[in-house]
Amino acid sequence: MSEVYATRRAQLRERCNAAGTAAALVSRPANVRYLAAAAPQGAVLLLGGSEDLLVCTGPPDDRPAEGRPDEALRLHVLSSPAADAAVAAAGLAAAQGADSLAVEEHHLTVARHRAAASAAPALRLADLGGAVEQLRVVKDEEEISSLRIGAEIADQALGELLESILVGRTERHLALELERRLVDHGADGPAFATSVATGPNSGRRGHRPTDRRVEEGDFLSVCLGATYRGYRCEIGRTFVIGTSPAEWQIELYDLVFAAQRAGRESLVPGAAYRDVDRAARHVLDSAGYAEALSPLTGHGVGLEIDEDPQLAPAAMGKLDACVPVTVEPGVHLPGRGGVRIDDTLVVRPEADGGPELLTITTKELLAL
Repeated sequence: MSEVYATRRAQLRERCNAAGTAAALVSRPANVRYLAAAAPQGAVLLLGGSEDLLVCTGPPDDRPAEGRPDEALRLHVLSSPAADAAVAAAGLAAAQGADSLAVEEHHLTVARHRAAASAAPALRLADLGGAVEQLRVVKDEEEISSLRIGAEIADQALGELLESILVGRTERHLALELERRLVDHGADGPAFATSVATGPNSGRRGHRPTDRRVEEGDFLSVCLGATYRGYRCEIGRTFVIGTSPAEWQIELYDLVFAAQRAGRESLVPGAAYRDVDRAARHVLDSAGYAEALSPLTGHGVGLEIDEDPQLAPAAMGKLDACVPVTVEPGVHLPGRGGVRIDDTLVVRPEADGGPELLTITTKELLAL
């Protein structure tokens, strides 16, 4: 795997050289892990003029879930754990003879940026921008494999929960149980805070579980994800508690399901981000739910749960093959509840079978 990380660093170096900078300082943890195989707490990556260094405030943690640094990358461990690795890396870049350094201004605070400039006053600091994030958008098959395993874990945890007794249990209790099951089945941990929403809370995007108890006749919306080898996936489903759903619940569910299907079917290489959003949004807009919709239909996933691309009305850009995204339309009706259906998929060309569905728990409206 070492050559994979070396290739990624070489790609970033080419971008830096094209922009006229001799070295780069990567501080955003997900970007450090992408380029170095691991991101120890407080560590930064220096792409230097003569040597690349993983600058750490202490020895890296040896836990597999945290990743292990690329063996081809030299570690530079600072003598004081209180030291700022970014500031130290700026000094190291200057010591290597660099005259310019590209930094992630969107991640560094103003104070850290100033401290780095003071530590190496001869360096010209430039903005690296989202160069690493752009490299991360298209995943290789090893990355997709980690997402696939994470999706399997999330499916398994959700499936087991559906076989248990739900009435009378609180949203908070169910969320904690789901997160425990994720770890039991091999996840590094949850990909994000698990959302369980019942009754009038159901269908809300990012709902934080409360002490409300599950009741007969409720919609129950669940959104969870697993982290596996650092990669994060997402799944969301909505169910009905009781023997049979009400007519309004069936109608709303069928509508959201149709919107989600339209979004999934539009995931082809070359499709504009905004067109994927429009495909799903049009179904719900046409039914009169424009005011109840989320600001986006989906987003990329990977080392972070919310990455580029954003599938939103004003998003610019087009999909490439091997880009994993969520498609997660939903409708929430204040005081009544709602429906959210969320899948993680990988964009594939039609010749390869079209979009690959990673989260396979049934989307049939189940009465639990």
